[in-house]
Amino acid sequence: MWKEKIALSPEQIYEKEFKVDARGYRPQEVDNFLDTIIKDYTEFIKIIKRDEKELGAMNEENMRLKQQIRDLEMKLETKSDSSDGNVSNIDLLRRISQLEKFVYEHMNK
Repeated sequence: MWKEKIALSPEQIYEKEFKVDARGYRPQEVDNFLDTIIKDYTEFIKIIKRDEKELGAMNEENMRLKQQIRDLEMKLETKSDSSDGNVSNIDLLRRISQLEKFVYEHMNK
C-alpha cells in the first residue's frame, strides 16, 4: 500500500547522478545530504514494515476476541434459556440488543 505512494527508494537516491554546472552546488554537501535522506528512508521503511506486522497481529487478535465474545454470549443465552421456561422482558431486551450489535457489526464490514 505505501509502496505506491513513495516516489523514491533509498537505492534510487543513492544512484542518482547530477550534472555538474559551473555554478552548481558542492558535490560533497549534496552527497552528505542525500546520505541523510537515504538513512531516513531506510528507517521509515523499517518502521512501516514493523507497524504493518503489528497491525496484522492486532487484527487477528481482535477477530479472535470478537469470536470469543460471540461464543460466550451464545453460551449465556443457552444457559438462561435452559434454566427456566419463563422469559422475562429483560431477557428479551438483552437478546434484541445482542442481535442489533451483531447485525450492525456485519453491515459495517
